[in-house]
Amino acid sequence: MIKKNNAIILLSIGLMFIFRIPLIANGFADVEIINDPNIHTVLLHRMGYELTPPIIKLNSGEQLQLSFDDFDADVKNYRFTVIHYTAGWTPSDIQQGDYLQGFTDDQIRDYSFSRNTIIKYTHYNRVFPSDNFQITKDGNYLLTVFDENNPEHVVFTRRFMIVDPQISISAAVSRAYSPSERDARQRIVFDINTRDYVVYNYQNLNVVITQNGRWDNAITNLKPKMIQGKALSYDYDEGNVFNGGNEYRHFDVKSLRYQSDRVRLLTYDTAYQVYLLPDDRRTYKSYITDKDIDGLFLVKTEDANDSKNESEYCLVHFTFPYPSPMVGGNIYVFGGLTDWKYLPEAEMNYNFKKSQYEAVLLVKQGYYNYQYVWLENGKTGDETLMEGNHFETENNYTIYVYYREPGQLSDRLIGIQFFNSIPTN
Repeated sequence: MIKKNNAIILLSIGLMFIFRIPLIANGFADVEIINDPNIHTVLLHRMGYELTPPIIKLNSGEQLQLSFDDFDADVKNYRFTVIHYTAGWTPSDIQQGDYLQGFTDDQIRDYSFSRNTIIKYTHYNRVFPSDNFQITKDGNYLLTVFDENNPEHVVFTRRFMIVDPQISISAAVSRAYSPSERDARQRIVFDINTRDYVVYNYQNLNVVITQNGRWDNAITNLKPKMIQGKALSYDYDEGNVFNGGNEYRHFDVKSLRYQSDRVRLLTYDTAYQVYLLPDDRRTYKSYITDKDIDGLFLVKTEDANDSKNESEYCLVHFTFPYPSPMVGGNIYVFGGLTDWKYLPEAEMNYNFKKSQYEAVLLVKQGYYNYQYVWLENGKTGDETLMEGNHFETENNYTIYVYYREPGQLSDRLIGIQFFNSIPTN
């Protein structure tokens, strides 16, 4: 009966989850997928730190926490395994026995049912590595979840990294060199010190930079501009430059009993409906400092005690007034709430009667960041058209340093540096 009620609710609100397969904007970014429409709010982070990326140190005792909701609201025998990947996010040529100790896959046994929610779901949780599931090599990994009754079918995947720090990285953000870009873009300047780690071939050293956890606009395969002993300089004029972007917009649905500062209307019609205030174009507006969480979201309810199992799902309505529809691309609601993907339901449709773009997303109660991103012909999304670009924008950056040692079939992850774009000049 629970399954039937959920199906009626979801059908009545017009959510065609079969179309949730994202548009591929960058193959490098598209290793994370959700194949089953009943799966929602997949989170993977360092244990105890909900807003952190899924990165742990090798042999440190640190763990990752996986959680997700299943709208079928029953109990399934979910299992997971991990696959080692290269620096370019393709499967490595090494066998699982070379990087896994114990089981090669394990159960997801921790589950609980939603309570007092309109949309029913089963909440699953798993912490790893564990005594029976140890990972023995550093590098890139893809976590793969499947149902043991149908092991050939991948339910969803999530990337994570294990680092074995061998080097040191110092980094800063400065203005772009080009006069036309100095006020809009951020240049990443950094140095690597190999310390006692021996690099035999610098062509096998691969550096990747990401901005706010996005992978569609990641800068990859950077090589040192200058080498002096153990010091490697990456002080490029171009090639290491990102759009400054703008501070993320936000909405707060921790409670469905009152309207937060960004909520225009709360209603109930087969499900909770949250209508946000219309958003405006910020392309030519002056930069305004605003504390955000850099595109992420936090699941939380103020209407009950247990955010995992008592948080309601609600439909959030986005509107973006615009005098006429644009051609040559599409506008997407974008951020952690869309898994940093260009999901079909996140594509905004133009309402000619109201002269505005509109989109509706189903989200779990919490606090959310988002932006509007223009995607043209399946290329990397660009926030310039709707959000503008400012050198002053606060962004979080991550530098990943990979190295393939002589005679090896996999890339080691020998260094990671997190830093913020509070500009130096």
